[in-house]
Amino acid sequence: MENWQSEIEQSAYELIQVDWALPDFQSKWSEQELLAILARAIEQLLNRDFEKLLQLCYRIDLGEEKLRKILHESEPDQISMDLAKALWERQKQKAEIRRKYS
Repeated sequence: MENWQSEIEQSAYELIQVDWALPDFQSKWSEQELLAILARAIEQLLNRDFEKLLQLCYRIDLGEEKLRKILHESEPDQISMDLAKALWERQKQKAEIRRKYS
């Protein structure tokens, strides 16, 4: 089960990596480390290119309602981590679906 989970996480990370200009996947990373890496990238976009952040969220198919809720209800210092968690869960979901049907 653990190997299957790490494959899903690697696949999910690879789905995000290119769009977000993230470093290459390292199997030794924990899920918390992956979230921290993604949260830092989101924080940069929040501060520098909000429009690009929105485009990436829509491309990943986060869902407008979920995005709106995070942007309006999260504490300001938690927005990037809350978005990272939501995007991460969505990408894992997509990776699981791809694995199931491939």
